[in-house]
Amino acid sequence: MILDRLVAEDLEAFAVFAKHRNFTHAADELHVSQPALHARIRKLEQTLGHQLYERQGRALLLTQTGEHLAAFANDTRTRAAAFLEGLDALPPPPLVLAAGSGAYLYVIGDVLRRYLDRKLGLRLMTTDSDATVAAVRDGTADVGVTALTIPPDDLECELLTQYSQVLAVRPDHRLADRRTVRLKDLQGEALVVPPKTRPHRRQLERSLLDAGVDWSVAVEAEGWVLLVHFVRMGIAPAVVNGFVRTPATVRTIPIKDLPPIRYYLVTRRNRPADNRLDTLRTLLTRFVV
Repeated sequence: MILDRLVAEDLEAFAVFAKHRNFTHAADELHVSQPALHARIRKLEQTLGHQLYERQGRALLLTQTGEHLAAFANDTRTRAAAFLEGLDALPPPPLVLAAGSGAYLYVIGDVLRRYLDRKLGLRLMTTDSDATVAAVRDGTADVGVTALTIPPDDLECELLTQYSQVLAVRPDHRLADRRTVRLKDLQGEALVVPPKTRPHRRQLERSLLDAGVDWSVAVEAEGWVLLVHFVRMGIAPAVVNGFVRTPATVRTIPIKDLPPIRYYLVTRRNRPADNRLDTLRTLLTRFVV
């Protein structure tokens, strides 16, 4: 199609030429050489198959096709300028935050309410730890809040808070009266655990293996709430983050030889400045405990 071969720069050049009817003045305004401007006009004439101007003595006059093209080019410039001006007036896209369900429920929920009250625009993504890092890395998310064992070197990772890992048990469990436990105390236990793909499950299995603990899976459950629910039902104990709220019928006991779970604020390095992200970061670092 002819339309596919009409280049915006060539139309811009012709609009300026049509205004001056003079190659010297038009080339000066466009900051190009006269031969280059001649080449652009010839290209347009070849594309359209029509002469766009003619000489009458020392004057250059537009042909009828040239006048139509000049009107089209100027209209295109006006529409483009209006479009770009309208873009400047549009509100920026919402800030995208990626975090897991546990982070939303127990770590940053109260802070998010403070941020949302400011009506600065925020879209939430629910992702696990690996997906949170990936979303920040590829720009799908502007910021992430997630638990990390080893923060990646290519991202900015700011420690927000950390929680001990605890054993959740019913009051009638053999360990319920202990003030603390060690992994070896779980020898022979069946446990309620997350699915094998979850970072918490992978870390727990490695720790139990290193401690030489023989254990079994009572049930696999997705999410802290469901893990605690199965504990309350009496199915088996579970190892959970210390932030998890439990009912009176479930006790939590710190596990001395498991590392704390550290939650980080994750952003890309050298990302463009954004006051909304600065506000969110300030709130998170100030009010997350």
